[in-house]
Amino acid sequence: MEYTIRKGNIDDAKALSSVEAECFPSSEAAAAEEIRERLEVYPSHFLLLYRNGKLAGFIDGMVTNEKDLTDEMYEKASLHDEKGAWQMIFGLNTIPACRREGCAGRLIEAFKKQAREEGRKGIVLTCKDKLVHYYAKFGFQNEGISDSTHGNVVWYQMRITF
Repeated sequence: MEYTIRKGNIDDAKALSSVEAECFPSSEAAAAEEIRERLEVYPSHFLLLYRNGKLAGFIDGMVTNEKDLTDEMYEKASLHDEKGAWQMIFGLNTIPACRREGCAGRLIEAFKKQAREEGRKGIVLTCKDKLVHYYAKFGFQNEGISDSTHGNVVWYQMRITF
């Protein structure tokens, strides 16, 4: 298998919306308009993974000086601050046919590398209980239950500090 990663651009909006819909329940998935807006504001904070030339997944999130990830950030791309200290992760998406091949891990490591190179303090994400152990493998520390009510689910905030 050949894997390549590149940054996003506005032309990726439709394909990324399809991947998002395939990976998350509708109550949690970003709407096509939200993905388009995010790509308009911070395309370089979308990393797309291709397996043998076909889109297999992506990771995305805004940058901010806010220490914690809030639900408002998902909805308002305008809150992005390119000079911010913290890289947020809004979604880590791998299409089902490509799961358990290390695709998500490749995306996390590439996002960590980019955040370090950009001088960020670290990365923050929220995840469901069943994924806490997964993100811990990459150095993320569990900070407990988040204030997030996104999708009416219990989320755990995790952070990696460089």
